[in-house]
Amino acid sequence: MNLPSASAANCERVYVVTGAAGGLGWAMVEALVAALPAHRARFALIDLDGAALCQRAESLREREVEADAFVADLSDEQAVSDLCEHLRETYKQVDLLINNAGITHRSLSTQTSNAVIRRVMAVDYHAPVELAQGLYSQLRAAGGCVINISSMAGWMPVLGRAGYCAAKSALHQYFETFREEVRDEGVRVLMVYPSFVATNIDKNALSGDGGRAQHKQSTVGEIRTADWMANRIVQAWLSGEERLFPRDKSLFGAYLYKLAPRLFLKQMVKNFRVELDAVQGKA
Repeated sequence: MNLPSASAANCERVYVVTGAAGGLGWAMVEALVAALPAHRARFALIDLDGAALCQRAESLREREVEADAFVADLSDEQAVSDLCEHLRETYKQVDLLINNAGITHRSLSTQTSNAVIRRVMAVDYHAPVELAQGLYSQLRAAGGCVINISSMAGWMPVLGRAGYCAAKSALHQYFETFREEVRDEGVRVLMVYPSFVATNIDKNALSGDGGRAQHKQSTVGEIRTADWMANRIVQAWLSGEERLFPRDKSLFGAYLYKLAPRLFLKQMVKNFRVELDAVQGKA
């Protein structure tokens, strides 16, 4: 195991995790606690659900792991700016920034309000960018790493999720560029491209009008657990990897889309027929 060595051995390492109150975010925290050797570690847990977040922070403290809770709405630009200011005031360095918080929608593009698209873009794209920029001095001081939880939807279209695909595509392009621009400064970037993971992001998916999507989610390939995914991400980080892809049908689909896009889209329509009929009112 190769623990990133930018921080001196006797220094407190700081791990900032968004969407930390549950799902993959909390699984990432648990995986980090389990995988890392004994050292002074401090977690900055960020989520919109204040009650659940405080419970998570307290559970870490009971295990003698330092943890701070920051309640923030990452869809609000001013809230993200204020959060960055609080984090800068609290921590001199950030060894790891995990941009995990995310939202999605399940609705046809023509039936999705601008407000929903803007909210998805704010949480899934703007907030990670603003956090990485706002904490860049702390990341550089630690020789730290930014882990972005993207999606295979950033590589290929997924029907009924146009706004989500757009946000994840933008995240991919921004941080692939960012990584190379900051490489000589000692800051790393790990882009994670999961397929389908069993978390609350799809349970809480928005409908086109901003309510809760009522129809069942369509999937391709195996649905992985959050713990399984979190352990893979931590190992990729410790190994110094820059990209982590799934090894299932979604990766095959990405290649098929590049080589034969029309064939890919026909198969996508077939796989998502039940969901498409539901959002079109045909079910």
